[in-house]
Amino acid sequence: MRVQAYQTDRLTSGARTITDVLDATLPELQEGSVVVVASKIVALCEGRTVPTASIDKDELIAREAQRYLPRRRSRYDVSFTIIHDMLVPTAGIDESNGNGNYVLWPADPQASANAIRVHLMEKYSVKDVGVILTDNCLRPLRWGVTGMAIASSGFVPVEDCIGQPDLFGRQLKYTKESIQDGLAAAATIVMGEGGRQTPIAIIEDVPFVTFTQRDPTAEELAALRIAPEDDMYEPFLTAVQWQSGNAGQPESE
Repeated sequence: MRVQAYQTDRLTSGARTITDVLDATLPELQEGSVVVVASKIVALCEGRTVPTASIDKDELIAREAQRYLPRRRSRYDVSFTIIHDMLVPTAGIDESNGNGNYVLWPADPQASANAIRVHLMEKYSVKDVGVILTDNCLRPLRWGVTGMAIASSGFVPVEDCIGQPDLFGRQLKYTKESIQDGLAAAATIVMGEGGRQTPIAIIEDVPFVTFTQRDPTAEELAALRIAPEDDMYEPFLTAVQWQSGNAGQPESE
């Protein structure tokens, strides 16, 4: 596997489209490549920013999240939230490199990933190409952030290993390997943090990736989600009193 990060110009909210940024940044794309894009630059290109002085952060968290815990519950002043059926801090809202703005997640990360994949296929005349949008996440009881996929397109994101034998013939009962998160973590560590300004990467030589040449179906996306009561961390996820956010609520509510 080879991972190469690429530097972009400094981006500001709504100034350029993400396809313009990719066209100006990427070299010729080869068959069997996975293009990894930091979700922040997609959000910036979509104009998904809010001036920090214009809104209370707690109000913004409640607006963006499906469920949230108040920041006062955390010694680090962080709200744990569920957004797009993923557990992340602060609904993905970020102030770094925002130039006085809160930078949100893309409005529809999956739709953004799909659109990028179609653009790359057409521009570079490739069939087998994957796209991952990334953000950083924290793992319990471990210092440091790692990259995770908030959306992917063009390849099988999770390999189901249930029923496969181990070295001694014992069948695996629960194991599913997250291809998308493994690739996201590898790319993110190369892309770096802070002021490195390299929010795009290309991953090549990935024989373990199964390309699909299409967007994921609604059924495939649903299969990636886990209800809190079915999650391995269920004792923790259901032991707290989540508050309902505005995301995903009917307009009449």
